[in-house]
Amino acid sequence: MIAIVDYGVGNLYSLHRSFEAIGAEVKITADEKEIKAADRILLPGVGAFGDAANKLYASGLSELITEEAKEGKPLLGICLGMQMLLEKSLEYGEHRGLGLIEGEVRPISEVIPKGLKIPHIGWNALQFQGEKSPLFKYVEEGECVYFVHSYHGANCGKNVIATAEYGVPLTAAVGKDNVFGCQFHPEKSGKVGLNILRAFVEL
Repeated sequence: MIAIVDYGVGNLYSLHRSFEAIGAEVKITADEKEIKAADRILLPGVGAFGDAANKLYASGLSELITEEAKEGKPLLGICLGMQMLLEKSLEYGEHRGLGLIEGEVRPISEVIPKGLKIPHIGWNALQFQGEKSPLFKYVEEGECVYFVHSYHGANCGKNVIATAEYGVPLTAAVGKDNVFGCQFHPEKSGKVGLNILRAFVEL
Protein backbone atom coordinates (compact mmCIF):
# COMPACT_ATOMS: atom_id res chain seq x y z
CA MET A 1 0.00 0.00 0.00
CA ILE A 2 1.14 3.54 -0.81
CA ALA A 3 0.48 6.16 1.85
CA ILE A 4 -0.09 9.68 0.51
CA VAL A 5 0.74 11.87 3.49
CA ASP A 6 -2.07 14.30 4.32
CA TYR A 7 -0.61 17.21 6.27
CA GLY A 8 -2.94 19.86 4.87
CA VAL A 9 -0.94 20.71 1.73
CA GLY A 10 -1.01 19.02 -1.66
CA ASN A 11 -2.85 17.83 -4.72
CA LEU A 12 -3.99 14.70 -2.90
CA TYR A 13 -6.93 13.48 -4.92
CA SER A 14 -5.30 13.82 -8.34
CA LEU A 15 -2.42 11.75 -7.00
CA HIS A 16 -4.84 9.22 -5.53
CA ARG A 17 -6.62 8.86 -8.89
CA SER A 18 -3.32 8.47 -10.72
CA PHE A 19 -2.24 5.57 -8.52
CA GLU A 20 -5.66 3.98 -8.89
CA ALA A 21 -5.30 4.31 -12.69
CA ILE A 22 -2.21 2.07 -12.59
CA GLY A 23 -3.88 -0.44 -10.29
CA ALA A 24 -1.96 0.46 -7.12
CA GLU A 25 -3.40 0.24 -3.63
CA VAL A 26 -3.27 3.76 -2.22
CA LYS A 27 -4.57 5.68 0.77
CA ILE A 28 -4.57 9.33 1.77
CA THR A 29 -3.72 9.37 5.45
CA ALA A 30 -2.33 11.30 8.40
CA ASP A 31 -2.39 8.22 10.63
CA GLU A 32 1.05 7.22 11.90
CA LYS A 33 0.17 3.52 12.07
CA GLU A 34 -1.03 3.49 8.47
CA ILE A 35 2.07 5.33 7.26
CA LYS A 36 4.30 2.94 9.17
CA ALA A 37 2.42 -0.05 7.74
CA ALA A 38 2.61 1.26 4.16
CA ASP A 39 5.07 -0.21 1.66
CA ARG A 40 5.85 3.22 0.20
CA ILE A 41 5.31 6.85 1.16
CA LEU A 42 4.41 9.76 -1.07
CA LEU A 43 4.96 13.33 0.19
CA PRO A 44 2.92 15.85 -1.82
CA GLY A 45 3.03 19.62 -1.58
CA VAL A 46 1.95 22.86 -3.22
CA GLY A 47 2.33 26.46 -2.12
CA ALA A 48 5.02 28.16 -0.03
CA PHE A 49 7.79 26.11 1.58
CA GLY A 50 7.61 27.78 5.00
CA ASP A 51 3.88 27.24 5.44
CA ALA A 52 4.09 23.62 4.29
CA ALA A 53 7.11 22.87 6.48
CA ASN A 54 5.37 24.34 9.50
CA LYS A 55 2.30 22.19 8.85
CA LEU A 56 4.40 19.06 8.39
CA TYR A 57 6.37 19.62 11.60
CA ALA A 58 3.19 20.55 13.50
CA SER A 59 1.54 17.33 12.34
CA GLY A 60 4.25 15.30 14.05
CA LEU A 61 4.74 13.26 10.87
CA SER A 62 8.12 14.70 9.84
CA GLU A 63 10.08 12.48 12.22
CA LEU A 64 8.13 9.38 11.20
CA ILE A 65 8.70 10.04 7.48
CA THR A 66 12.40 10.61 8.10
CA GLU A 67 12.73 7.45 10.19
CA GLU A 68 10.87 5.30 7.66
CA ALA A 69 13.03 6.64 4.83
CA LYS A 70 16.24 6.02 6.75
CA GLU A 71 15.11 2.45 7.36
CA GLY A 72 14.88 1.93 3.61
CA LYS A 73 11.21 2.50 2.77
CA PRO A 74 10.77 4.08 -0.69
CA LEU A 75 9.77 7.75 -0.41
CA LEU A 76 8.74 10.05 -3.26
CA GLY A 77 8.29 13.80 -2.87
CA ILE A 78 6.38 15.71 -5.55
CA CYS A 79 6.77 19.42 -6.38
CA LEU A 80 7.01 21.18 -3.01
CA GLY A 81 7.23 17.69 -1.50
CA MET A 82 10.49 17.21 -3.43
CA GLN A 83 11.82 20.51 -2.12
CA MET A 84 10.95 19.45 1.44
CA LEU A 85 13.38 16.52 1.09
CA LEU A 86 16.29 18.93 0.81
CA GLU A 87 18.25 20.55 3.63
CA LYS A 88 16.74 24.03 3.54
CA SER A 89 14.75 26.55 1.53
CA LEU A 90 15.44 30.24 0.93
CA GLU A 91 11.86 31.02 -0.09
CA TYR A 92 10.76 34.10 1.90
CA GLY A 93 13.39 33.59 4.59
CA GLU A 94 15.30 30.45 5.52
CA HIS A 95 13.40 27.29 6.44
CA ARG A 96 14.58 23.85 7.49
CA GLY A 97 13.85 20.89 5.25
CA LEU A 98 13.93 17.19 6.10
CA GLY A 99 17.56 16.92 5.04
CA LEU A 100 17.19 13.52 3.40
CA ILE A 101 18.91 14.75 0.23
CA GLU A 102 21.73 17.27 -0.11
CA GLY A 103 20.71 20.62 -1.54
CA GLU A 104 18.72 23.77 -0.99
CA VAL A 105 15.71 25.47 -2.53
CA ARG A 106 16.49 28.72 -4.33
CA PRO A 107 14.55 31.04 -6.70
CA ILE A 108 14.86 30.21 -10.39
CA SER A 109 15.16 33.98 -11.01
CA GLU A 110 18.79 33.69 -9.88
CA VAL A 111 19.74 31.44 -12.77
CA ILE A 112 17.31 31.70 -15.71
CA PRO A 113 17.79 34.33 -18.44
CA LYS A 114 15.97 37.62 -18.02
CA GLY A 115 12.69 37.75 -19.90
CA LEU A 116 11.57 34.21 -19.14
CA LYS A 117 8.32 34.08 -17.24
CA ILE A 118 8.16 33.17 -13.56
CA PRO A 119 6.70 30.84 -12.48
CA HIS A 120 7.96 28.30 -14.98
CA ILE A 121 4.76 26.68 -16.23
CA GLY A 122 4.58 24.09 -18.97
CA TRP A 123 5.88 20.91 -20.53
CA ASN A 124 9.61 20.28 -20.64
CA ALA A 125 11.78 17.35 -21.71
CA LEU A 126 13.63 15.26 -19.15
CA GLN A 127 17.39 14.89 -19.51
CA PHE A 128 18.79 12.08 -17.38
CA GLN A 129 21.90 12.64 -15.31
CA GLY A 130 24.40 9.87 -14.62
CA GLU A 131 23.16 6.29 -14.63
CA LYS A 132 19.46 6.12 -15.42
CA SER A 133 17.44 6.07 -12.21
CA PRO A 134 15.02 3.19 -11.57
CA LEU A 135 12.35 5.89 -11.19
CA PHE A 136 12.61 6.36 -14.97
CA LYS A 137 12.46 2.67 -15.80
CA TYR A 138 9.50 3.18 -18.16
CA VAL A 139 10.49 6.65 -19.44
CA GLU A 140 12.74 7.62 -22.33
CA GLU A 141 15.06 10.62 -22.22
CA GLY A 142 13.43 13.55 -23.98
CA GLU A 143 9.89 12.70 -22.92
CA CYS A 144 8.04 15.66 -21.43
CA VAL A 145 6.51 16.31 -18.02
CA TYR A 146 4.53 19.22 -16.57
CA PHE A 147 6.08 21.88 -14.32
CA VAL A 148 4.69 24.71 -12.20
CA HIS A 149 7.37 26.32 -10.01
CA SER A 150 9.27 29.48 -9.13
CA TYR A 151 11.92 27.77 -6.98
CA HIS A 152 14.25 24.88 -7.72
CA GLY A 153 16.58 22.42 -6.09
CA ALA A 154 20.10 23.88 -6.14
CA ASN A 155 23.46 22.46 -5.09
CA CYS A 156 22.10 18.91 -5.07
CA GLY A 157 25.33 17.49 -6.52
CA LYS A 158 25.25 13.90 -7.69
CA ASN A 159 21.71 13.51 -6.32
CA VAL A 160 20.27 15.16 -9.45
CA ILE A 161 18.85 12.34 -11.57
CA ALA A 162 17.16 14.50 -14.23
CA THR A 163 17.16 18.08 -15.42
CA ALA A 164 14.84 20.12 -17.65
CA GLU A 165 15.80 23.10 -19.78
CA TYR A 166 14.25 26.50 -19.02
CA GLY A 167 16.90 28.84 -20.36
CA VAL A 168 19.35 26.82 -18.25
CA PRO A 169 19.17 23.23 -16.95
CA LEU A 170 17.05 23.13 -13.78
CA THR A 171 16.73 20.22 -11.37
CA ALA A 172 13.76 18.13 -12.48
CA ALA A 173 14.27 15.15 -10.17
CA VAL A 174 16.54 14.01 -7.36
CA GLY A 175 17.31 10.60 -5.94
CA LYS A 176 19.43 9.09 -3.22
CA ASP A 177 19.12 5.40 -2.36
CA ASN A 178 15.39 4.86 -1.61
CA VAL A 179 14.45 8.57 -1.53
CA PHE A 180 13.28 10.34 -4.70
CA GLY A 181 11.78 13.68 -5.61
CA CYS A 182 10.14 15.14 -8.72
CA GLN A 183 9.91 18.91 -9.18
CA PHE A 184 7.30 18.29 -11.88
CA HIS A 185 3.81 16.86 -11.40
CA PRO A 186 3.57 13.20 -12.51
CA GLU A 187 -0.19 13.30 -11.88
CA LYS A 188 -0.50 16.06 -14.52
CA SER A 189 1.99 14.56 -16.97
CA GLY A 190 -0.20 12.05 -18.79
CA LYS A 191 1.20 8.65 -19.72
CA VAL A 192 4.78 9.65 -18.90
CA GLY A 193 3.78 10.66 -15.37
CA LEU A 194 1.84 7.44 -14.84
CA ASN A 195 4.88 5.47 -15.97
CA ILE A 196 7.00 7.25 -13.37
CA LEU A 197 4.46 6.42 -10.64
CA ARG A 198 4.36 2.83 -11.91
CA ALA A 199 8.12 2.56 -11.52
CA PHE A 200 7.87 3.97 -7.99
CA VAL A 201 5.30 1.31 -7.12
CA GLU A 202 7.79 -1.34 -8.25
CA LEU A 203 10.76 -0.05 -6.22
